[in-house]
Amino acid sequence: MSLQTGTFRTRALTSLVFVVVMLVGLLWNEWSFFVLFSIIHFGCWYEYQKLLSRIDPAYREISVFQRYGVMIAGWCIMMYCSKEGNGKPDLLLHNVGLYGSIIFLFILPVTEILYVRKPHVHNMGYSALGLIYISLSLGLLLNLRTYYPGLALEPVNKLLVIMIILSLWVNDTMAYLVGSLIGKTPLSKISPKKTWEGTIGGILFSIVFMGVAGYFLSSDFEMQAVSQWVLVAAIASVSGTLGDLLQSKLKRMADVKDSGQIMPGHGGFLDRFDSLLFATPFIWLYITMFA
Repeated sequence: MSLQTGTFRTRALTSLVFVVVMLVGLLWNEWSFFVLFSIIHFGCWYEYQKLLSRIDPAYREISVFQRYGVMIAGWCIMMYCSKEGNGKPDLLLHNVGLYGSIIFLFILPVTEILYVRKPHVHNMGYSALGLIYISLSLGLLLNLRTYYPGLALEPVNKLLVIMIILSLWVNDTMAYLVGSLIGKTPLSKISPKKTWEGTIGGILFSIVFMGVAGYFLSSDFEMQAVSQWVLVAAIASVSGTLGDLLQSKLKRMADVKDSGQIMPGHGGFLDRFDSLLFATPFIWLYITMFA
């Protein structure tokens, strides 16, 4: 696979804009992060439902209550995952998310049965998978963003998410570069352009980059040893690659090149965040159990 300069320039510029927007949303405050990922949440859901409608035409028959209600239910799940007590006393995301999730997850199956002539159980299953794949994953990311209470540990909360995003960004960029320059062995039939050389190169570059970053920054953040930076990079890179392959499989089943057109050179929301959606639960498990 040869390096296409024009494509790489477009991807690099888009990635730079993406990183800037992500960092602003992350570093400003908790609410800017929540707003940014709420937009990402609904964008991912819109594209997910479009893909499902192409893969299984029966999904087009879901009621308007399920089509939009499941998005709101997922948003409530995302809010519920934030740490209890986060935010203003009169607007606790955790509590709003809890009650909203209960209400919507109860109402949705009932309205589907009442308003759809022939309800399909597998359509409800597709929506349930979306709640896990998109909403729960972004909810766990919000959980990490609010992981430690108090202003004193706010920098550590930001650092947790930066570690994940940077690991995935370096892996994605270097996998593309290495694969374009020396890649010869296809990784999978699902995504023919991906190569073993590029995949291994991306993982190694991500681990080295994050290890170096951890070496210089771990003294400022005592709870983040260099080994944790390396492990997060390894988990993010491997699971992120699997998430990318999963999204490629869905697009092949739907017979589309991209899930959307929101980001030139990268496609849509799912194209850009497929790695993050798949990697976040694994990193969350590692951090909550071992870090």
